[in-house]
Amino acid sequence: MKKRFILPLILSIAFLSIHSEPAHAGFLKTYKAQIVQNREYRNTISQIKEVFELQDKHTNSHNLDKLSELYAENFVNTDGFGKKVYFELIKNTWETYSDIIYGTVVRDIQVNGDYATVQTFETALATTHEQSETLDAFGELRSSANSIYYLQKFGNKWLITAEQILNEESQLKYGDARFIKMDLKAPNMVSAGQEYSASLDIELGEDESAIASIENQEIIHPIGKPKEIFRQLGENNELERLFKANKKNINEYATASIGIAKTVPYDETRSRVYVSGIAFLMSRVNVIPENKYITEEEDDAQKTE
Repeated sequence: MKKRFILPLILSIAFLSIHSEPAHAGFLKTYKAQIVQNREYRNTISQIKEVFELQDKHTNSHNLDKLSELYAENFVNTDGFGKKVYFELIKNTWETYSDIIYGTVVRDIQVNGDYATVQTFETALATTHEQSETLDAFGELRSSANSIYYLQKFGNKWLITAEQILNEESQLKYGDARFIKMDLKAPNMVSAGQEYSASLDIELGEDESAIASIENQEIIHPIGKPKEIFRQLGENNELERLFKANKKNINEYATASIGIAKTVPYDETRSRVYVSGIAFLMSRVNVIPENKYITEEEDDAQKTE
């Protein structure tokens, strides 16, 4: 009986193994395909990261030709500037700030076939020297931005095709202004034609006073010169202005110009006031263009949803 029982059991196991083999082979095939896919994805991520490593390398060495190789010919930046104008601005920046240092932190990479989006945090630091009738002082530039880059694969090479700056702040301070905390606050994004406020807050010492102006500038090339209408700061060393965003589909900068004065006793009855520092602050305001193709019925429907 045992032999008769063992034989059918062996045959049953053999039968099952024959029929389970294709499923097992299918699993191995899928597993191998997944391994290949993961390897390709890691290679893609590595290639994209290398683009931004090279970007930092070439910007910090001021190698415009090598930097240009990372950008597609049809590149357009967040303000509508093409590659030619964009690289003219980079060249002008390097000529103005010869020791500027850039840093990029890649925060996220999303890949969709031959297209990718990369979120970054970027910083820039530079020094400069200002000589004029009223001021002879060294200055310091600090800038930061959160951006999204769009890349496309051309053959075996990933190139930057566009960028979108989500927010951007810059401060250029001379003299004693370098050691004074000051903030220019403005919205990162507004709708075309919408009113928005920009406010300036400065922490001054007891022997310091300041005058300042706040303007909004459309980001065009070449950029216009702001109208410097200086005002005395309020009791809390604050200044605020109200603006209306343009309807030209152009992003804007909220800018502030600040003059710092210091009071020093001259004798028992008199004091001497002199300019101890100046500063220029900038905050990006992205303008959402007005969509003129939404009918009133569609607009009302959207409001009620």
